[in-house]
Amino acid sequence: MSGYNLEKKKFDKTLDLKNVKPYGDTMNDGKVQVSFTLPVPAGDEAIEAAKILMKKMGLENPHVVFWKELTKGFTFFIGYGDCIHTVNYENIHIPKVNIQKMSMEEIDQLIKEKIGRKIVVVGATTGTDAHTVGLDAILNMKGFAGHYGLERYEMFEVHNMGSQVSNEDFLKKALEVKADALLVSQTVTQKNVHIENLTELVEMVEAEGIRDKVILIVGGPRITHELAQELGFDAGFGPNTFAEDVGAFIAQEFLRRNLK
Repeated sequence: MSGYNLEKKKFDKTLDLKNVKPYGDTMNDGKVQVSFTLPVPAGDEAIEAAKILMKKMGLENPHVVFWKELTKGFTFFIGYGDCIHTVNYENIHIPKVNIQKMSMEEIDQLIKEKIGRKIVVVGATTGTDAHTVGLDAILNMKGFAGHYGLERYEMFEVHNMGSQVSNEDFLKKALEVKADALLVSQTVTQKNVHIENLTELVEMVEAEGIRDKVILIVGGPRITHELAQELGFDAGFGPNTFAEDVGAFIAQEFLRRNLK
């Protein structure tokens, strides 16, 4: 039997959602690419160490296809292997933000007809975090990737406070403008500094006695809806979120809670 036929016979090409494996170019082939750095000098021993490590990761037939000494005593590797592990996809249940997808025009119309006034939103990147790309993508008039920010919506009054805003100043602004929704952006997450910062904000909002009067939202590259709820927020938005996702949630949550 030829090598081609042996390879063809090796894999069951049936999709089994209870035993999902990585896909390279054949169903269930388990092909995976990995990259990592080891604190060892480049050489044959380093390559062998990388292959041994890949086997311990659960990769059969490991191959190191590229390596380069980054600096003395440190080597970067790119390798391939066949993953032996599977995952039961049918058992995965992820908490998600429950919203009906809407366009900018539909959101404005909903607010105009059902609420009758502009919804006031205050947003900021809080704590020592200086990143505003995500915040501006949601709030700034020009938005991101063709998705206009909430500033362009007719029925939102937006106050974008920018970056490195303390929780105290953030809450003070919210009280001043009688905010309906607070939007926090968090990018810096080293040593879980965002957890402490977000927890403090929720505690401050509760202490002020307005928790049931405002919609609390947090977003960022490492934010999930599940984490947001655990911390006391109403919703969490991660990557690939656009203004209409946040806007639709705010409008629909406002109506669900019958806020005044």
